[in-house]
Amino acid sequence: MQLKGKKVLVTGGSSGYGKGIASILAQAGAEVWITGRNEKKLRETAEKLNIHAVCADVSCGADWDKIIDAMGNDIDVLVNNAGAGGNLVPVSQQRDEDIISTININLTGAILGCSRAAKIMEKKKSGTIINVSSVCALYAWPGWSIYTAAKAGLAKFSHGLYTELRQYGIRVTCLTPSWGQTNFNNAANISGASENPELAAKCTSPEELGVLVKEILETPDHLAIPDVVIQPVIQDICPM
Repeated sequence: MQLKGKKVLVTGGSSGYGKGIASILAQAGAEVWITGRNEKKLRETAEKLNIHAVCADVSCGADWDKIIDAMGNDIDVLVNNAGAGGNLVPVSQQRDEDIISTININLTGAILGCSRAAKIMEKKKSGTIINVSSVCALYAWPGWSIYTAAKAGLAKFSHGLYTELRQYGIRVTCLTPSWGQTNFNNAANISGASENPELAAKCTSPEELGVLVKEILETPDHLAIPDVVIQPVIQDICPM
């Protein structure tokens, strides 16, 4: 895929990985749109990167329709990056509304977006969808069970979607990052980034993930990359 002039949507694009991805793809000449729920932060990011923005909640189907309409009912690339850890406590301490919210933003929202993008891409017989999962989908830690379930679901959904869209020349990738230089990393206090800036600097930066997304998109069109896992060398995952 040649990115120049392509219509790209990055959800959760006002900060963190989403912002880094949007920045790199815009630099490559793509027409980039970002979404987010914080309108002030979203507008600031869009203005800084000289890209488009639509304030929307990805877990709402009507908001997805608003996004697609704003893009002129045309899309070449969808990067489902929006996500949130939710309430990181054991399942026995979870409230129903927190469970539902975590599943909705990390899984249901991505599926809603894929449904709409797939309809457009099938008619064009081209396009790429990248669903951003999490290393939590591969391993297990206490307190992360709901988030893990959502991200593991997203990974398997991506595999199923690939089998459906392959016949149309559409590619689907599940991108699985781990520790990153993001607010999510700090909020969950993973890697101790807030106390150890030197350690945090060795985690994946938003721009580094953006470069990886760009490389996936620029892979020759007749080749697909169903799965990519990226993690910092400093991260010790045991058992691996």
